Amino acid sequence: MAASAEDNENLVPVTVLTGFLGSGKTTLLNHILTATHGKKIAVIENEFGDVGIDDELLQKNSKVQADEEIIEMMNGCICCTVRQDLITVLSKLAKRVASGKLKLDGIVIETTGLADPAPVAQTFFVDDAVKAFARLDGIVTLIDAKHIELHLDEEKPEGVENEAVEQVAFADRLLLNKIDLVSEADLFRIESRLKGINAFAPILRTEKAQVSVDSVLNIKAFDLKKTLDMDPEFLNTDGEHEHDNSVSSISIIQPGNVDLELVQKWVGQLLQEKGAQIYRMKGVLSISNADEKFVYQAVHMLFRGNFDEKWEAGEPRESKLVFIGKNLDEKELRDGFNACIDTPEVLEKRIKTLRFAMGTKVECKTGGGWVKGEVVAHMYRDEFMPPGMVAPYQVKLDSGELIWAPEDVNNLIRKA
Repeated sequence: MAASAEDNENLVPVTVLTGFLGSGKTTLLNHILTATHGKKIAVIENEFGDVGIDDELLQKNSKVQADEEIIEMMNGCICCTVRQDLITVLSKLAKRVASGKLKLDGIVIETTGLADPAPVAQTFFVDDAVKAFARLDGIVTLIDAKHIELHLDEEKPEGVENEAVEQVAFADRLLLNKIDLVSEADLFRIESRLKGINAFAPILRTEKAQVSVDSVLNIKAFDLKKTLDMDPEFLNTDGEHEHDNSVSSISIIQPGNVDLELVQKWVGQLLQEKGAQIYRMKGVLSISNADEKFVYQAVHMLFRGNFDEKWEAGEPRESKLVFIGKNLDEKELRDGFNACIDTPEVLEKRIKTLRFAMGTKVECKTGGGWVKGEVVAHMYRDEFMPPGMVAPYQVKLDSGELIWAPEDVNNLIRKA
């Protein structure tokens, strides 16, 4: 389960910053490390990138270097260089915060040369120590307005991804930089192209990467609560933009409820088969037999979701899904999701696939071993079950006690 909203507020927000060589990342990072903005921010720089934080600038603005990897700046910010595993650097920061020596308002991780932020994102999904200290807040891509179209149009050898297109596709927010070097007509055309790739990332125009630190930090793009508030009109982008040939964004809004088990199978299969092509996925689902909304986020094959706030009385029950990726088949996605809609026909179909008919004598695996009984109900549910769950069988044991089998598998229920 995800952390509670209160716990999340206590975690340090982390922004992953991507952008092509020359887009202005160094200028932006130098600004964060030297400007008087009143926030304590740690900038973690990938040393293997082509662009580095200016050494002279670091020396001029740094305090004593107590650690060769962590440099404290005059304005209270921290500059770190990743010479080893990212988790190691984050652990060092976490220890300093825990000891009271350091208070952090945010972390910016610059991923020079990495179009795909999934390895960085994975750190905040799966490493327990990091999860207890920091939360992935958003992916921000800096774009050079003067040269972005050249990068987007660059022909790549077969099998090689266009990094510029991927960086746009992964973004939660796009900073369109160097707007003073192009015309308004150019900007309109560029923004249309960017929206064709990723219709869901707001675009912020900038000159010389001079943006408020607040526009990069704590944007809560990975906040499941914020996902709940996705504007249906914002999702309705059909026919609004010209789409890139291979990378695009698709939204689905579907009234009614869906079956939890069918959705889990569909999403699992989708990520297993197409996970490399699905850059980002998020949504809010209306699950049958659940009073709460199911909210989720995914980066490639990495999926996180849970039941969150309740549906309000009178609020229309509907599911909202967003996909951003390469070679997305909209019809296939819609058909796959539609097959999860909870209808009497779907229920009847699921009952037909069950192994045991009503009245069948069975044995059930319980805490006390295998116990004999008889199937008395199909697709059973009661108020004590987790949200959305439906058991394939309710069984009346020979003792007269009623139990349910959570799955139709032989190691839980078998013919007597």
